[in-house]
Amino acid sequence: MPEVPGVQPLLDFLLALPDAAAYALIAVGSAVENIFPPVPSDTFVVLGAVLVDRGSLEPVAVLLSAWVANTGGAMLVFGLARRHGPAVFRSRWGRRVLRPHQLRRMARFYERHGLWAIFFARFLPVLRVIVPTFAGFTGLGAVRALIPIVVASFLWNALMLSGGILASRNVHRIFELLSRVNAWLLVVAAAVLGLLVGWWVRSRRDDREEPPAADPDAAGSESGPPRDTT
Repeated sequence: MPEVPGVQPLLDFLLALPDAAAYALIAVGSAVENIFPPVPSDTFVVLGAVLVDRGSLEPVAVLLSAWVANTGGAMLVFGLARRHGPAVFRSRWGRRVLRPHQLRRMARFYERHGLWAIFFARFLPVLRVIVPTFAGFTGLGAVRALIPIVVASFLWNALMLSGGILASRNVHRIFELLSRVNAWLLVVAAAVLGLLVGWWVRSRRDDREEPPAADPDAAGSESGPPRDTT
């Protein structure tokens, strides 16, 4: 079995753990990404895949540990953002980040396209945390956020687990490949972030809103009392 610099000591440590502790570590690592993005959940899934091939872990249990924890972490952050977001953005500092009209426009975007935006963002570093969080800030419904997070998290973790099991004996190569894939995904995420920053700059200078629908009663009252035609 070839030695993998930097990874082999961690694998040796994990292989020596009881199965329950290994599952718990995979779950924690998968959940923490939603709070601290530099900790990539896919690394823990790939390590779990190696333990399936070389140790005694079960693939379904590894997938469930990573999937449930990753989804739960994302929904926890979403729920906190949904609960405390309005108060945050009413504060002085919050209004400097997003003005009220910007938040309303974001809410309309999430209402129309939130499902797909959250789904695709879950495959991109950094954005997989930012996009669901801001969905919570705008007050998007929990079920509408949960569906794309559940589906995307399952697909990504299943892909990482399958690839890790197939390449377990060449684990150094799969980590190199994973690093390259994440680098390209980070480039895509940076491009999307650039577009979002551009929108943020433009929209701060343009606080126009769509005109409200005309109120017939209000229109009648503005024209004065009805004339006596008799």
